[in-house]
Amino acid sequence: MSDSNTPLYTWSFGLLCLSSLLFSASFNMLIPELPAYLSSMGGAEYKGLIIALFTLTAGISRPFSGKLTDTIGRVPVMAVGSIVCFVCGFLYPVLTTINGFLFLRLLHGFSTGFKPTATAAYVADIVPVKRWGEALGIHGLCFSTGMAIGPAIGSLLTSYYSINVLFYCSSLFAMLSIVILLNMKETLRSREKFRMEHLKISRNEIIEWRVIPAALVILLSYLGYGVLLTLIPDWGEHLGVKNKGLFFMTFTISSLLIRFVAGKVSDNFGRVAVIKVALVMLCISFYLIGHASSVTELLIGSVAYGIAGGIFSPATNAWTVDLSHPDHRGKAMATMYIALEVGIGAGALLAGALYKDVISMIPSIFYIAAAACLCALVYVYGRGFYKPLREKT
Repeated sequence: MSDSNTPLYTWSFGLLCLSSLLFSASFNMLIPELPAYLSSMGGAEYKGLIIALFTLTAGISRPFSGKLTDTIGRVPVMAVGSIVCFVCGFLYPVLTTINGFLFLRLLHGFSTGFKPTATAAYVADIVPVKRWGEALGIHGLCFSTGMAIGPAIGSLLTSYYSINVLFYCSSLFAMLSIVILLNMKETLRSREKFRMEHLKISRNEIIEWRVIPAALVILLSYLGYGVLLTLIPDWGEHLGVKNKGLFFMTFTISSLLIRFVAGKVSDNFGRVAVIKVALVMLCISFYLIGHASSVTELLIGSVAYGIAGGIFSPATNAWTVDLSHPDHRGKAMATMYIALEVGIGAGALLAGALYKDVISMIPSIFYIAAAACLCALVYVYGRGFYKPLREKT
């Protein structure tokens, strides 16, 4: 959509944001409690797989979700993601062995492999080109709200009721997301009916090479997020955090506040200039988190990470859309999310491999995450093909 007179805050955009908020809360409310839940089953050594398996299937499913987004439509693909969350919430209390749990983490990953890919394409369809950064920032704000309330709700439910109540509540949030999606209008003009042939992926349908610069920066930067998801529950407990969702809630709230302006800033001053600032802040935040020796210092690092992420995410998402071809937005967003999932999964595996329940290792692992962001910053400075606002396709 290129008409600059088209309003941003439409009914469709509002429904999309609400659906994403509920979807985000659905799977994020589980994260703080899963490490202890796995340990209670005797699987403490598999903590790194909690996130890694989730991101593995998310990454594998991206080429399929990208192709389906560009063929059968945005809304059906979004619905698949929410349906997976709905089903998994009911299966966690049933599959109570270590193998069953790890299988569900694999299955659950399909949710984020599908919904965000189609959502980003839907946003690009209904929002004017010159306001992509702002729109993705506002949408990210809603997604981040789910990230903020999810862990807090999850920890409270587990404390006052049980882990099974938490799982069922996760399914409830996913179901509400599905109900909203059923009331949304499809935006893909040339739709096809689903056929099994749509699941056949050729080499040229996996990666949108136009967006590789953005994808590489995202991969390096999100390695640290995989480290966070794996280590923060134990690191926070070691430092005296009573509610395991507090760290996630703190960084998400700070991210929410900055997202009100961050996306619009990238529209006005350029994606890459904003990304450079965000990468510097990410390096600092990981150092602060790893260096923390008290709850206060940890939360300061959390706020710094939230601000950095709130600046980074809408700028890189908009940059990916800028670099993509209009006919291949689904594939472009799938490529971006593949990079994101690889980064998160690699970070989780790295954290799990180095940590091994030795608390003294955690600071060094966060410093490695900071170094990865520094590499991304060096890469950005080393490239010379950027345009002030948008990369022409």
